Amino acid sequence: MFILRKSVRPYLLASALVMTALLTGCSTSGADPMGMMGHSMQPKLDGAHEVPPNDSQASGVVTITVAADKSVSGNIVTTGIDGKAAHIHLAAVGVNGPVIVPLTKTADNTWSVPAGATLTDGQYASYMAGNLYVNVHSAAHPGGEIRAQLTK
Repeated sequence: MFILRKSVRPYLLASALVMTALLTGCSTSGADPMGMMGHSMQPKLDGAHEVPPNDSQASGVVTITVAADKSVSGNIVTTGIDGKAAHIHLAAVGVNGPVIVPLTKTADNTWSVPAGATLTDGQYASYMAGNLYVNVHSAAHPGGEIRAQLTK
């Protein structure tokens, strides 16, 4: 039988904890260590984030990826709204801004980023600062019924 002296035990425990931390860090950060795959998000669209806010019961989920090369892909899926248009806009929270990427209706309640969509350097910097948003427009709310800010 092997018995460790009390003076050795703390070092073994510390070594085990360091190895656990290193292995855990490798398994979670190894997928995209340099951020090359881009940022993917799934914010929720609602009327409360529109400018001005409204009490719409409509909602939606944004699944959009902005890659490191500034390419944009993904879609919005909505519920409870007869959307007439959907866009990615340039503006901070609480402010309306210009359309920078018009989305295409690809199915009932689904709006998609067109193939080949990219951001300019300035638009990408705005995205990184949290200053892009998506919204869906309807006949009842032509300026936008539901909205979500894009975050990295």
